[in-house]
Amino acid sequence: MNQAKIPDAPNTIQKGVPLKLLLDTKAISSLADNISLVYKDFDKMSFIDHASAGLDPLSLLERGKKLAHSLKKYLPSNYSQAMDIILESLTPPLQTTENNGLAVFFYLPHVCFVAEFGLDREYNHGHDPFELSMKAQYELTKRFSSEFSMRPFLIKEQDRTLVRINEWISDPDPHVRRLCSEGTRPRLPWAVRIPSFISDPKAILPILEALKNDESLYVRRSVANSLGDIAKDHLDLVLDICDDWLKNASAELKWVVRHALRHPAKKGHVPSLQLRDSAK
Repeated sequence: MNQAKIPDAPNTIQKGVPLKLLLDTKAISSLADNISLVYKDFDKMSFIDHASAGLDPLSLLERGKKLAHSLKKYLPSNYSQAMDIILESLTPPLQTTENNGLAVFFYLPHVCFVAEFGLDREYNHGHDPFELSMKAQYELTKRFSSEFSMRPFLIKEQDRTLVRINEWISDPDPHVRRLCSEGTRPRLPWAVRIPSFISDPKAILPILEALKNDESLYVRRSVANSLGDIAKDHLDLVLDICDDWLKNASAELKWVVRHALRHPAKKGHVPSLQLRDSAK
């Protein structure tokens, strides 16, 4: 039985404590332990030495990428085999969408592994790794979030990826449904932007439409944030969407509209202020 564990971490960002410390030597040791549970040929100590070398000056995201490359070095030299091991090493899915704290950032290297290597046919011995990468992101988002790793797929394999995302819209797990809206945000903070969605967000509007009344605030907040992203480049479009959504809107959907327009409203944009007032 898999007895994988992740290190404890604060519930919120602590003043004066860099986020990069979430991926410290303790986290690296835990990662090595979890892999060792399911892959008996894993050179645990060499992995720890490699992953820990030069760690100190790196940011959180840089550490995630470094650990992903360390995993590649010490796992089998085939993406499918390596990913099967990584997935088998995971702890159980999260049971709630709120108050999960910062401990989940333990899975940033796993997400980075998919982002870095999940489209590399050569690493997968010439075979298309797309389906396995989708499966990996589906599982990882239940434990952390795959919003970062989804970006390369939406840039390089947009049509295939959108087909899968549209299948996930009705998934029973709110973490998966949120990935549909959060992973497609044109200007997701900390993440690679999606130029095609910045220039024309038409492809993601049906996703937001489908999720606007989701039962989970976790998902609805993501919908609002995605609209907020779109508003930075297509404010009139977002105003039209919000105006349409306010027709017979529930209190929950009115909140989505208010949240989506908060940034232009703070700048004194009159139509945004008026719509927010109508959404009270």
